Amino acid sequence: MVKRIVANIKTEDLSKADIFYNDILGLEILMNHGWIKTFGNHEGAKVQISFATQGGNETEVPDFSIEVDNVDEIYNKMKNSGFEITYKLTDEDWGVRRFFVIDPFGKLVNILSHQ
Repeated sequence: MVKRIVANIKTEDLSKADIFYNDILGLEILMNHGWIKTFGNHEGAKVQISFATQGGNETEVPDFSIEVDNVDEIYNKMKNSGFEITYKLTDEDWGVRRFFVIDPFGKLVNILSHQ
């Protein structure tokens, strides 16, 4: 049985993750060995992996999705911090409110809340 799935993103500078993932999204540093830094929290979550032909409403398929409970607040923090928003905050027909943003490593991230 699969217990979890972890995304690994290659970088030469681990500190680039701090503002986006720690300061704005509020993830804790769970592990830091100098060569790998893992962010997370102690919430229980389902194990999921998705495969898609498009990202919904003909958008690009994001590299990964992050569900939050305060998408409007996170959207404003991302904009104010200068991160590139590639799909503005939108209420989707399938019951999510979301936006796409480019993280410090060039990954397209879908940030969403269920409505």
